[in-house]
Amino acid sequence: MPRRPHAPSSLASVETLCAADRIRVRAAAVVGAAGLTLSQFNTLRILRGAGEPLPIMEIRRRLIERTPGITRLIDGLERMKLVTRCPCDTDRRATMCAITDAGLARLGQLDRPMADSDREALADLSKADIAQLTALLRRIR
Repeated sequence: MPRRPHAPSSLASVETLCAADRIRVRAAAVVGAAGLTLSQFNTLRILRGAGEPLPIMEIRRRLIERTPGITRLIDGLERMKLVTRCPCDTDRRATMCAITDAGLARLGQLDRPMADSDREALADLSKADIAQLTALLRRIR
């Protein structure tokens, strides 16, 4: 049976998924050594970057990988004392989430190892390549 050529868009999609998986595996190993999942790490980064408590549904919206279990995700981080919940001043139905000092410390321990992992994952690319890749991926998002 003859092989059918793949459409360029299919090849690009497969290559993107393979590259993303390679980066994800590396990152998961780094954060896993610190007792976190990638979603937990991402949540802590979102909260640190916000600089203020955020509604839980806003955290869910900002996550890299969408998860239907945001409540379980926050529960786990709260059990580890890395985040805390607080009521929303303007909407009694909403719950806010803030990163704790322990959460900031855990992220601080991961900043360099994650930067090293990212750099190693993209080591075959020049700075110009990385900038171009970033721009192209943003267009897809």
